[in-house]
Amino acid sequence: MGHREDLLEGAKRCLLAKGFVRTTARDIVKESGTNLASIGYHYGSKDVLLAEAYIALVEGVSESFDGDPEAGFSTPPGSLERFEEVWGGVIATVREPDSVWRLSIEIIAMGDQMPAVRDYLAKAQSEGGRGFIAMLMGVEESTVPDDEVATLGQFLTTLMTGLIAQYSFAPETAPSAQELTEGLRRLIKAAGHDA
Repeated sequence: MGHREDLLEGAKRCLLAKGFVRTTARDIVKESGTNLASIGYHYGSKDVLLAEAYIALVEGVSESFDGDPEAGFSTPPGSLERFEEVWGGVIATVREPDSVWRLSIEIIAMGDQMPAVRDYLAKAQSEGGRGFIAMLMGVEESTVPDDEVATLGQFLTTLMTGLIAQYSFAPETAPSAQELTEGLRRLIKAAGHDA
């Protein structure tokens, strides 16, 4: 591995141990076995490096959902059953001890103090919505139209943010995948459609 990769791996370990705000450039250098100048050379700033490390951590968690849009799913695409199955997998990752998702709460709470991280991640967020749509609909991410990302994708990432917040603050009362699905079913029914 070169310095760029070493820095990324070191930053990932620091994020998991200390979070965004408490991680210093010196922490990353110590953890990666590199030097301070390498951060600026390869990433421009510590904040950009931390944002890329966070995205890499999230991608690592979501690898179990990636690849073939039908791999690992036993329910029909676009169905409430698929919705429940996808959210069951998501919730399993949120419940894990030291879940990477807790870092999302730090970004929300400290975003104004970390504008480079916030701005970098805001751009990446829409791709997360595209990934959710692909899983739910059983299609390749590359085929999801931008207008769906701007609507359904935003809805799903908003649901994800709320879920992370609930599991961070009160995991014992946070909803299960079954409860989320039942809530969606009732919303569809209230809108005048049968689910």
